[in-house]
Amino acid sequence: MRSFLLAWQQFLHGSRSRAGNVAIIFGIAIVPIVGGIGAAVDYSMANANRTSMQKALDATALALAKLMPLTQTQLDQKGWEFFSASIGTLKVSLPQSGLVITTPTIGKINLVATGTYTPQISGFMGVQSFPVAVNTEVQWGMKKLELALALDNTGSMDSNNKMTELKKAAKNLLSTLQKSVMKPGDVKISIIPFHKEVRVDTTAYPYNGSWLKWDDWESENQTCSWGGWGWGGSCTPKNKNTWNGCISDRDQPNDASDANPNSNATKFPARQCSYSLATMLPLTYDWTALNDKIDDMNPDGNTNVSIGLQWAWHSLTSGEPLTQAAAPANDLSKYIILMTDGENTENRWTTNSSSIDARTSATCTAVKAAGIKIYTIRVIDGDATLLRNCASDPSMYFDVQNASQLTSVFNSIGATLAQLHLSQ
Repeated sequence: MRSFLLAWQQFLHGSRSRAGNVAIIFGIAIVPIVGGIGAAVDYSMANANRTSMQKALDATALALAKLMPLTQTQLDQKGWEFFSASIGTLKVSLPQSGLVITTPTIGKINLVATGTYTPQISGFMGVQSFPVAVNTEVQWGMKKLELALALDNTGSMDSNNKMTELKKAAKNLLSTLQKSVMKPGDVKISIIPFHKEVRVDTTAYPYNGSWLKWDDWESENQTCSWGGWGWGGSCTPKNKNTWNGCISDRDQPNDASDANPNSNATKFPARQCSYSLATMLPLTYDWTALNDKIDDMNPDGNTNVSIGLQWAWHSLTSGEPLTQAAAPANDLSKYIILMTDGENTENRWTTNSSSIDARTSATCTAVKAAGIKIYTIRVIDGDATLLRNCASDPSMYFDVQNASQLTSVFNSIGATLAQLHLSQ
C-alpha cells in the first residue's frame, strides 16, 4: 500500500503534461457526475410533485362521486374546480386539458392528470422537460337499500301545517334517493301510514289471507235478527269481504316481534277501520307510486307508535303478508324512519300511555337487535325520551320544534343514506 501511495504522488507531481491530462480527465468526468446528481435531485422533486398531484386527484374523485350523477360537461367543470383548489403550488405545468375524466361504466369514474415537469438542475444535459402523470378510479353510489317510512297520520297532524310539511319533506327524501340510484331496484322504499292501526289494500291483500285473525272483527261486525217481541233473535258475523283493511296489534308478546303468522297467537287481527287511513305501500322502487302514496295521506285518529314501527319492520322482512324484502346481505342496508307528533294514546288494549310506551320500547329493542337501524323524528309533541332511546344512535334522533324544519331533517337523512356507502 505504501509503495502504491508513493507511486500515485509521483504521478501527480510528475511532468506538467501528466498534470494536464489529469485536469482533462477530471473535466470530462465531472459532467456525468454533476448530471447524475442533478437528475437524482430532479427525480426527487418530480416525485414529490407527483405525490401532491395524486392526493389532489383522489380528493377530486371522491368529491365528484358524492355529486353523481353528473353530465360530462359538469364533470369537466367541477372536476377542474376541485382539482385546482386541492393541488397547491407545483413545479409541474398542468393545463385544464391535462385533466381527463371518464365514466367507463355505470357507477365508476376514472380520472387522469398529466402535466410537464421542467428540470431544475439536470436540464443542461439536454433534458428540457418530461411528463408527470397520475390516475385514480372511484366507484360511486351506494349499497342496496331497503327503507321503511313509518309516518304518523293521526288527527293531531292536521295542526300547525304538519301534514303539509311532512308530505313536502318526504317527497324531497324520495327525490334524493332516486337520484342516487345506479340501477333500478338498488333502492326500495315502503310507506307505512299509521294511527292506532295500520291498513292494507284489500285488493292486494284480500280477506282470505291465512295471516289474518278474525276473532275481534267477527265479534264487532255482526248482522242480527230478532224474533217476535224482540225474543229469540240471533246474530251472525258479516261477510268478511266487507272488511276495509285495518289491522290492530298482535297478541302480546308477538306485537313486538317479527314472528311468522302461522298460529292464532301470531296472526294479525283484522279490524274495521274506525278512522280514515291511507293504505300502506310495501317495498317498491316505483317512484310514482311512492309519491302518490304520500299524497294519499290524511290526518285522523289516535296515536299508536308501536304498530307503525312494527309494520315498518314487517315490510323489511320476507314473512307474510309483506314478502317483498330481500334476505340480509353484506351489500344491503335496512333502515326505518319513524316520525310522530304525539304521545301514545290508544292501542288494541288500552288508552294508558305508559302501557303503550312499554310496547313501543319493546319493539324498538327488537328491531335494533335484528340489525335494522332506526331514525326517529319528534315533531313538536311526543315522548322525547322514548323516541331518543328508540333511535339507533343519539345522532339519529331529531327533535323538530317547527313543522317547516321537517324538510331539512329529511334532506339530512336522505343525504346520509345516499352517501353512506361511497367506496374507493
